[in-house]
Amino acid sequence: MEEDGPPPLPADVSRDRIQYPEDGVGPLFHRRYTAWVLKPSSPAADVMRRVSSDPDEVAPTEFARFTKVYGEEGRMAVGDEYTVRMPGPWNGPVRVVHVTRTSFRLATLDTHLEAGQIEFRAADEGGALVFTIESWARSGDRLSNVLYQTVPLAKEVQLHMWTSFLENVAHLAGGRLRGGLDIDTHRVDQPT
Repeated sequence: MEEDGPPPLPADVSRDRIQYPEDGVGPLFHRRYTAWVLKPSSPAADVMRRVSSDPDEVAPTEFARFTKVYGEEGRMAVGDEYTVRMPGPWNGPVRVVHVTRTSFRLATLDTHLEAGQIEFRAADEGGALVFTIESWARSGDRLSNVLYQTVPLAKEVQLHMWTSFLENVAHLAGGRLRGGLDIDTHRVDQPT
C-alpha cells in the first residue's frame, strides 16, 4: 500500500461523504493509463484548462457524462462536486480534491461504485503532450466487487471509457497518438 495507495488528501478538503479505499471491498487497483500525443497544437496547460472546464468535451458520453452539482460552471475548483452519470443505476458522485494548471484529482463519494481517487494530468515532454489518468480504488461495496470480479463487461466498459477519453484528448490537443496507450495495473490484495 505504501507504493500503490492514493496520495493523501490536502488538509483544506472536506472529508464529508468521501469513500476512502479502506471503506471499500476487495483488492485495491492502482491503474495508470497514459497517452503520448505527438505534434500537439496546444500545450498541456491549455488542454487541461479545456478538460477541467468541461470534462464532457473529452469524456465518451455514451458511457459517462459529468454533471456538475456544486461549483461554478465553466471552471473546476477544489470542493466542486460532479455526478458521473453512467448507463443503469451506476451514477458516481465525486468531489474535486486537488487542482493545478496541469492536473486535477477527484475523490469518490458515498454510493460511488468505487472507493478511492482518480487523477488526470497533462505534461509537455520533448515536443509531445503526455496525458495520464491514474486511479487508486477498490470496489465501493460488496455488490460492486462481485460484479467487477465476475462480470468481464464491467472491466471492459472501464477500459473502453478511459481509452476513449485519452483518444479524445489527443484529438482536442490537435495531435496524434504515438502508437497505442500505455496501461499499467497493480493489484493490492488487502488482508481480511
